Amino acid sequence: MKLTKTLITTALFGASVFSFHSTAWADTLEQQFQQGLEATERGDYQTAFKLWLPLAEQGNAISQFLVGVMYFEGQGVKQDDFEAVKWYRKAAEQGDANAQFNLGWMYDKGRGIKQDDFEAVKWSRKAAEQGNAKAQFYLGNMYADGRGVKQDDFEAVKWYRKAAEQGDADAQYNLGVMYRVGQGVKQDYFEAMKWYRKTAEQGNSKAQVILGLAYIYGKGVQVNKPLAKEWFGKACDNGEKKGCEYYGKLNRGEL
Repeated sequence: MKLTKTLITTALFGASVFSFHSTAWADTLEQQFQQGLEATERGDYQTAFKLWLPLAEQGNAISQFLVGVMYFEGQGVKQDDFEAVKWYRKAAEQGDANAQFNLGWMYDKGRGIKQDDFEAVKWSRKAAEQGNAKAQFYLGNMYADGRGVKQDDFEAVKWYRKAAEQGDADAQYNLGVMYRVGQGVKQDYFEAMKWYRKTAEQGNSKAQVILGLAYIYGKGVQVNKPLAKEWFGKACDNGEKKGCEYYGKLNRGEL
């Protein structure tokens, strides 16, 4: 999770960065935080880190999260998973959903801390319940796999749906799979193709192949070979070998 404009925007969304300070003090800190943002836009991560670290040390959750990201990625500071966990935890304990998700991920992967599925679920759930789509997708996976929680396809579908409805392409794909095979939900090819289409439109090459095959065989959609060819072509352009293979077969009249 590199420090990007999108990530920073997500971190700032709905947050009042220095609302707990007096107005004059908040203005000074807000200025310092803004200078850090401007430094990242110039690609000067060392300056951003120097500006944000004191704010993080003063307890600002967003700064703590961003400092954690910088340690994790080695942007503006030497890469250090242990420091990343430390700062994610500080922000997570203040309720920052992005930090909660990242901390859960660190527990899941055993990065900077001992691997622990139960802690991974705990922090992912906190973020998911705040509406963090990546955490919702991740929690769905934990339920689907039975890691850190009792295996439960119905719960997996529930969390995939929450993330999918927010536009998470991975969750849309998994929800499509659940509908296609009838796992945790009644089998429904029409719903499956609805979700496959959404993720395919975001560039998911595997979904593009599945959608192409659906148009060949009329699974959840009406047979439409020109559309099948279009989706196979998109998949092929995205590097999916099966897409190229089916595109060729369709051109040769073998499908």
